[in-house]
Amino acid sequence: MVEADPPMTAPEDIHLERDVFLRRLLRELAGTLQDVVGLDEASGYISVVGAAMGEHINNEYRRALAVDRLSREQVAAVLVDLKRRIQGDFFVVEEAEDRIVLGNRACPFGEFVLGRPSLCMMTSNVFGSIAAENLGYAGVTLDRTIAQGHAECRVVVHLRPSEHTEPGIREYFRRDDAG
Repeated sequence: MVEADPPMTAPEDIHLERDVFLRRLLRELAGTLQDVVGLDEASGYISVVGAAMGEHINNEYRRALAVDRLSREQVAAVLVDLKRRIQGDFFVVEEAEDRIVLGNRACPFGEFVLGRPSLCMMTSNVFGSIAAENLGYAGVTLDRTIAQGHAECRVVVHLRPSEHTEPGIREYFRRDDAG
């Protein structure tokens, strides 16, 4: 006697779709890197990916806005807009000649970012590369992050180099100073 296959679980009972799958995949990749090579090295690897993403996103916005370089005001607006498009909830806390301070109430990685601070290098590198490519320099500090267990993120994008090194700052420079 041949046994019948067990009944399939109703699709609505399975919480799996592309977005959740990809966020979980990134969480597991980041966790594996953190466990195998350590947080600093994992952050370095993710920084490389973040820089490539930042270059791509920067090119998309500059093309769409038909400009060679974004102004400081446009950079701030782009940083908020790009995160909104990927379901983050970033907002400008302060904008001055020497810095853009952003807050965030929702990480695009959702709950999958918890315990994976290396994933925050995506934000640092995307923000840093966009600001530096357009304004010449960016120094990014992640003062608070949801990944570290805070309720909200606070990211400072410094637009001028400091005479003294700030703890945790990651610096970014325009790759091609021509133009």
